[in-house]
Amino acid sequence: MSTGRVNPAQRLEDQGITGLGDVYYNLIEPQLMEHAVKRGEGHVGKGGTMLVSTGSHTGRSPNDKFVVRTPEVEDTIWWDNNKPMDPEAFDRLYADMLAHMQGKDLFVEDLYGGADPAYQLDVRMVTELAWHALFMRHMLRRPARDELDSFVPEYTIINVPSFKADPKKHGCRTETVIALNFSKKIILIGGTEYAGENKKSVFTLLNYILPGKGVMAMHCSANHAPNNPVDTAVFFGLSGTGKTTLSADPNRVLIGDDEHGWSDQGTFNFEGGCYAKTINLSKHAEPEIYGTTSMFSSVVENMVWDEDSMDLDFDDDSLTPNTRVAYPLHYISNASESSLGGHPKNIIMLTADAFGVMPPIARLSPAQAMYHFLSGFTAKVAGTERGVVHPEPSFSTCFGAPFMPRRPEVYGNLLREKIAKHGATCWLVNTGWTGGPYGEGNRMPIKETRILLSAALDGSLHDAEFRTDENFGFEVPLHVHDVPEVLLDPRRTWNDHKAYDAQAQKLVGMFAENFKAYEAYVDDDVKAIMLG
Repeated sequence: MSTGRVNPAQRLEDQGITGLGDVYYNLIEPQLMEHAVKRGEGHVGKGGTMLVSTGSHTGRSPNDKFVVRTPEVEDTIWWDNNKPMDPEAFDRLYADMLAHMQGKDLFVEDLYGGADPAYQLDVRMVTELAWHALFMRHMLRRPARDELDSFVPEYTIINVPSFKADPKKHGCRTETVIALNFSKKIILIGGTEYAGENKKSVFTLLNYILPGKGVMAMHCSANHAPNNPVDTAVFFGLSGTGKTTLSADPNRVLIGDDEHGWSDQGTFNFEGGCYAKTINLSKHAEPEIYGTTSMFSSVVENMVWDEDSMDLDFDDDSLTPNTRVAYPLHYISNASESSLGGHPKNIIMLTADAFGVMPPIARLSPAQAMYHFLSGFTAKVAGTERGVVHPEPSFSTCFGAPFMPRRPEVYGNLLREKIAKHGATCWLVNTGWTGGPYGEGNRMPIKETRILLSAALDGSLHDAEFRTDENFGFEVPLHVHDVPEVLLDPRRTWNDHKAYDAQAQKLVGMFAENFKAYEAYVDDDVKAIMLG
C-alpha cells in the first residue's frame, strides 16, 4: 500500500523497487513525527521537537564512502581522495539492499538542492526511518505540494540503516557503506543511522555536477547586509570551525549555514535548513540557534535530556561531542526568503588552529587565498568523524576534502577566477586556540571573533594599521577597537615565546609539506608562498 502525494508515473515500482511494505510519499512534518514516535524511533521533546539517537554512528564515516568507477567519470574523479568501487560490486550491493528491503515500510521525500532554479537538482530520498525523512525535509528544499504531481527525480538516495554490507561481496571496508554511482544516479547508504550522511551525499553530488557548469561549489555558510544582497559574505570552514555560529549574525541576513554555489549570477544556498552543533550551545551567545532546540519538528540528535523535565543538557557529551539540531531555515528570524545573494564581497576562511599559532584574523592576498583554500588547515573537532575524540590538526583541501569528488585545483581555480572577476577581499579567521596549543591554551573568545568579523564586513578593518606576519606573510591588524591588542599577536599570548616560535615553525613546515601535492597545479605566485 502507498499513501501520500507523488507523481503517479514516478512511484518506487516505476524505478524497479518492488515487494515493499507500506510506502509513505512526501509526508509533512507532523505526519513524519507521528510515525517516528509510533515506530519507536525517538521521543517528542519540549516544544514538539524530535529527540533521536543515532546509535554507534554519531558522526560521518568517511572511510566507508565510495565512488563507483565507471567510464563516464573515470577521468574526472579525484581518485586519490575517493575510494573506488567496481560497478559489479555496486550492482551486488544494490541487489542485496533491495532484497533486504522486501516487506519493509519506507518513507519517500521528493526534494531538491539549489535555491537557483537554473542549477536545481531534483533528489528522491528513500529511507526506512521516518525521522531521516523529517531530517531531509529540513535539510533540502521542499517543492510546493502541487509540484510533487510532476516531480521527476534525477538522483535517488536509498538509506537503509538496518542493512549490513558484506565487505568481500560488496567491495567495501566494513558493514557500513556509502556508495555513489554517478552513472546510474543512485546513492546507497547502509549500516549507519547518522543522518549527516544523507545531506553530505547531496553535497558531493552538487560538488561534482556544478563545476562542469562553471559554478563554484562551496562548503561554506553565507549572509548579506540587510536590504543589500550585493554585500554578501561567505564563510568557508570544516565542521566545528564556526560556519553556522558566525553566519547567524542578527545584524545580517542569513543565506545558509553550510553549502552554497557561486554562479555568474551570484551566491545561492543548496539547502533549505541548518544542521547546527549544540554542544555547549549558549542561550546568551547564540539565542537564535538555541531557540530552535525547542521548536516544533526540529530534529535534536544525540543530546542527553532529563527524563522528568525533558530539559536538554547542552554540556553533556556522554553520547558524543557531535550533538546536533536540524531545523528549517525559516526558524532563524533573519533568514533570507530567497536564499540568494550577490557575488561575495568578503570571503572568510575559518580555521580552528589546535597549535595556537594563527592570529584571530588576517587579510590575504589573492595568491595567499588560493594557498590557504587548497591547504584547508584546521583541526578535526571531536565527534564529527568516527574515532576523533580530541581536536586533531588536519589539512582538508577546499575546506571540505571528504565531499570533493573532483581534484582540488578544479575548485581552487574556479574560486581564484571569481575572486579576480568580482574583487572579493579574503580573510583568514582562527576560531581555534590562543595562548598555547590545545590542552594548554584557551579557545578563541567568540565575542572578539564577532567584533573582528564585523569590522571586516563593514569595511572599517580596511583602514586599520597592519603588520606582516613573520611566519605566513599575511597581514594582521595591530589595533582593533574593543579587542585586546595582545590577542592580535598570538606570540604575546604565550607565556613561553620560544615555545611559540618552535610551534610556529613546526606548523609552517606542515603547510609546506602538505602543499607539495598541489605545486604542479598552481601559478608561480602561489608557489612563492610555499617557498617563503
